[in-house]
Amino acid sequence: MYQLKNKVIVVSGSTGVLGSSLVDSLAEEKAFLILLGRNNKLLQKKINELYNKTKAEYFVVDVLNKSDLERVSVKIIQKYKKIDILINAVGGNLPGSIIEENSSIFELDENAFDDVVNLNLKGTVLPSLVFGKEMSKNKSGAILNYSSMVTDKVLTKVVGYSAAKAAMENFTKWMAVEMSRKFDGKIRVNAIAPGFFISKQNKKLLIKENGKLTERAEKIIAKTPMGRFGKPEELSEAVKFLCGDGASFITGIVLPIDGGFSSFSGV
Repeated sequence: MYQLKNKVIVVSGSTGVLGSSLVDSLAEEKAFLILLGRNNKLLQKKINELYNKTKAEYFVVDVLNKSDLERVSVKIIQKYKKIDILINAVGGNLPGSIIEENSSIFELDENAFDDVVNLNLKGTVLPSLVFGKEMSKNKSGAILNYSSMVTDKVLTKVVGYSAAKAAMENFTKWMAVEMSRKFDGKIRVNAIAPGFFISKQNKKLLIKENGKLTERAEKIIAKTPMGRFGKPEELSEAVKFLCGDGASFITGIVLPIDGGFSSFSGV
């Protein structure tokens, strides 16, 4: 359906709840998967799950280290001769960059702020430069980034994450223009903006120990017309569409996948 069979797809952030679901979905399309991450144990576990489903391998790499990424890129090209798709799914929040209810912006941890900006911004920029360069040689490819609802709607607490995703979203549009103008319009760069999905990072913020919703989660659901959290597979289908040939005239967009959250005033 998406014409992803035998496409060489590099995926960062592939061992979390959402990333893992995406990888499983890509495996169903028989794409050749290259998973990037820092945790060897989790990567190996994911590769084992993909055994007999599709061709897949992993590299332990820091997406904030350009030299590491270039080393991996060389190995991929030596084996596969090309890189068709890059999915920058890495990202997340860090405790020190969160402003709690009993504190203020003036207590922001500068180092934690830098760390979360680097993870979410440079963690997308550097892989895009390294693997996008290989796409430019073939004048063909697709890059898909992960933005967030926090770029257009102010969500309390997550100041560092919000700033980073806003910058990353601008970079997505900038690189889309750059790649289209200079490489025959055949290298596309897009992003998705997930609404609210339960993940390892946000579970404690949204779900109480007794399984009930937290006050923050109840506010989110009240602002989501569909009245529920998203399911991981609902992200995966959108990603596959934007990376596939059916989206050949789509570049520079950020697609909300949010159950209507970004459209609803709350009234």
